[in-house]
Amino acid sequence: MKQHRYRVTLEYLADADGNPRQREPLVFEAASHDEIFGIVDLVRRRELFDAQTTTAFVVGQKLFGGVMKENRDNVLFSEFWPHFLDFMKKLKGAVKQQ
Repeated sequence: MKQHRYRVTLEYLADADGNPRQREPLVFEAASHDEIFGIVDLVRRRELFDAQTTTAFVVGQKLFGGVMKENRDNVLFSEFWPHFLDFMKKLKGAVKQQ
């Protein structure tokens, strides 16, 4: 199956008290059957959240959903998978309604 490929970089900017922290960024590659940038744009236009929250939500959801889909038979996900599918239907409905 053809998939879009992404490189994700997470940088630690500051601790809970606002103190700057130096750590090596976490950098990894991930794949998705969806074009994530387009989904971020679509959800931003629907104004469900502010722009930064939308980006974090969509990217997190796509990464988590991809891991679950690839491992849905794993005991960690087997009970949650049907609920995730229900959530995705509701989310897609909310995005399409507006």
